[in-house]
Amino acid sequence: MRILIVEDDEKIANAIKRGLEQESYAVDVEYDGRDGQDSALALPYDLIILDRMLPGMDGLEICHAMRKEGKETPVLMLTAKDKISDRVEGLNSGADDYLIKPFAFDELLARVKALLRRPQEQTGTILVVGDLTLDTITKRVTRDSRDIMLTPKEYSLLEYLMRNPERILTKDQIIEHVWDFDADILPNTVEVYVGYLRNKVDKPYKGPSLVKTIRGFGYKIGGDSGV
Repeated sequence: MRILIVEDDEKIANAIKRGLEQESYAVDVEYDGRDGQDSALALPYDLIILDRMLPGMDGLEICHAMRKEGKETPVLMLTAKDKISDRVEGLNSGADDYLIKPFAFDELLARVKALLRRPQEQTGTILVVGDLTLDTITKRVTRDSRDIMLTPKEYSLLEYLMRNPERILTKDQIIEHVWDFDADILPNTVEVYVGYLRNKVDKPYKGPSLVKTIRGFGYKIGGDSGV
C-alpha cells in the first residue's frame, strides 16, 4: 500500500517514513503544501498523512481541493492545534482522522491501519483468497495452515492483490500502489516479483494456482481464468 506524507518538519516526516517502510508500506514525502497538493491530486495513494500547518498551502486547503476533485483517499491530519474547534474544522475539511502532536508512532500506525481498512474491497484485518490468508496486523501469511515467509516487497504485492481479489491489475497500477516514487523500477520488475510470489504461494501447494497472469492485461489473484 502506498502512502503520501505531507509534512514540512523534515525530522518528523522522515521518522514517520522510516517507521512505515519497516511495516512494508511504500512511502513518498512532500515538505511543501503546494507540492503535496499536486501529488495528492495526481497520484493514486491509498492514504495521505497531512500536516495542517504547511508552507505554500495549509492542510485544510489541500483536503478541500482533494474532496472537490472527487478524491476519496483517506486523510490522517496531523496538528499541534488541540482545541475541539480545531478538530471539528479539520474533520469538516474532509479529513478522516485527526492526530495531535506530539504523538507516539504506535498510535499513528494503528490509525493508519484502521483508515486503510475502510475503503478497500476486502475489509477487516484478515484477507482471504481460497485457502490463502493474510493478517494485516501480524503480517502473517498462511496457505493450507502453513506459514509462508515473504520479503517486505513480496508481502506488499500480495496484500495489494488480495485487497482486490479476482480484479485484473495492470503493471502500472501495481507499481503505483506497491513501490514509492523514488524506487528503481525496471520494465520487468513486477513480472519478477509476481514470479517470486508464485514460487512461495502456489508452487509448494497442491491446490489451484492463485496468482494469475492475464495475458495482455496484467495480474490477478483468485478466479479461474489466466495462467
